Amino acid sequence: MGLLASCLAVRGVFGGSVGDTGTTSFLDQVGTEPTTEPTSASATEPELSRAEGLRRFLTKDPLESDLGRRRFRLRGGAARTVFTNAERSYVFGYNAVMSREVEKVEEIREEQRPFGYEGAAAACTVLDLLTLTRGRRLHELLAGPAQHHRHAAYLGAGRGYALLRLRPVWGARRAHPLLRWLAVDGFGFQWSLTRADRMVGQRTMPDLFTRAHCAVFDQGLGRLLWYHDGAAPDDVAARIGGYPAVRRADLWSGVGFAATYTGGAEPEELWWLTEHAAADGFRAYLAQGCAFAAAARLRSGALPDHGTRAVAILAGTEPDEAASWTDQALIALGHEAHTHDDFQTWQSHIRRSWTRRHRY
Repeated sequence: MGLLASCLAVRGVFGGSVGDTGTTSFLDQVGTEPTTEPTSASATEPELSRAEGLRRFLTKDPLESDLGRRRFRLRGGAARTVFTNAERSYVFGYNAVMSREVEKVEEIREEQRPFGYEGAAAACTVLDLLTLTRGRRLHELLAGPAQHHRHAAYLGAGRGYALLRLRPVWGARRAHPLLRWLAVDGFGFQWSLTRADRMVGQRTMPDLFTRAHCAVFDQGLGRLLWYHDGAAPDDVAARIGGYPAVRRADLWSGVGFAATYTGGAEPEELWWLTEHAAADGFRAYLAQGCAFAAAARLRSGALPDHGTRAVAILAGTEPDEAASWTDQALIALGHEAHTHDDFQTWQSHIRRSWTRRHRY
C-alpha cells in the first residue's frame, strides 16, 4: 500500500466522534491556538509550521488534549490542568514530527518535555508503519533527541500502534529488548483513551493479545484510569474494584506510575490512595509503579515537585533510592533479558526492594 493510500485509509482511524471511538482532525487548525482558554503549558509552547504534503492528513487537533470532551469524570482545579497539559504536550510533540520540527520539543517546559517526546515517538511510529521502514524514524529519535526520554518514547510508540489498530512492537526491530514491553503499556493507555466506554465502562479486553500482553496492557489501562477519574483516590479505587481480581495488580501498578509521573493529586489524597491499595492487597504494586515512574522521570531530567511528594508517600523513600530499585533489578536480569517473563521479574524485584524497605 502506498503512502497516499495508507493515509487515506487511516483517516477513519483518526477520525470519528470524541468520547468512545476516536478523535476529530481539524487540519486547518494545526499550528494555531485552540479556541479554549490556554493552559499554563500552552502559554509557553512555540509555534509549529503547517505540515506539508501527506503529513497534513496525520496531524492532530490541539483540542484533543481536552479530556473533558471524552466524558471523563474530571474534577476542576489542578488535576484537570495537569492532565490537559500532559496531553497537550503529547499532541505538540506528535505534530512537531509531522511538521519536521521535532527539535522544538526541547523548547517546551522541562516538566512537560517527556510528554512531548511521547507524542513525537507516536508520530514516528505511525510514519514508520505506514511507510514500512522497520522502525527507522523511531530508532533515530531514540538515538538522538529522545535519548534521555526512552521510557516516554516507548510508551509513545505503543500509542502509535494503537492509533493504527495494530498489535504493538511489530516492525520495531531495533527496539530495546526489555523496554519494548513499555509499548504494550502505551498501547493500553491509547486504546483505552479512545474506547473508554468499553474499556472502562464494560471492562473489556481487545482480542489482539496473548496473556502476557494483557498484563502489560492493564498497566497502561491503570494509567488511563488515573486520568479518567480525575486523580480522585476514592473513585479510582472503586473503579479498579470493579475489575476481576486477576487484573487489579497491574491496574494498581499503572495508577502508581501515573500518580508519580503525571501527578494531579494532593498529598492527603495520595495517602488515601495507599490506604485503598493496601486494603485491596496490592500496596506493593502501587509502590512499584511509583518507583518505575521516578526512575523514568529522573532519566529525563529533574523530578517535578509533585513526583518528589508522590515518591515520599507511595514508595516511602527518597526518589534516588526508589529509582535505584529499578536499576538494580534491571542489572540483575543481565543483558539477555527480553521476554515478558523477564519484564515481570524486573517488576517483582522492584516490589521486593520496596517490601524489604517497609516490612509491615
